[in-house]
Amino acid sequence: MGVLKPNLPDLGDTPSTSMKTLQFNTNINCGGCIKAVTPTLNGEKAITTWQVDTANPNKVLTVTGDITEEQVLALVEDAGFKATKA
Repeated sequence: MGVLKPNLPDLGDTPSTSMKTLQFNTNINCGGCIKAVTPTLNGEKAITTWQVDTANPNKVLTVTGDITEEQVLALVEDAGFKATKA
């Protein structure tokens, strides 16, 4: 399982009331895939944390942040992978 972009808020930041955790089934299935998608997901400021459970048969991507399902799906597609709502 890859865990990336730790949740390190700036001092003085208040948590967003619209922060949510979303899960997606993906084809991100190995360390190389995680490395390929990292710049795209880490580059999105609305994402607080994300991780891919490559041990899960559905390769579940869990994203926490102030972001919509549609935005995450577009980011994953832009990185060259497929995702569907879990």
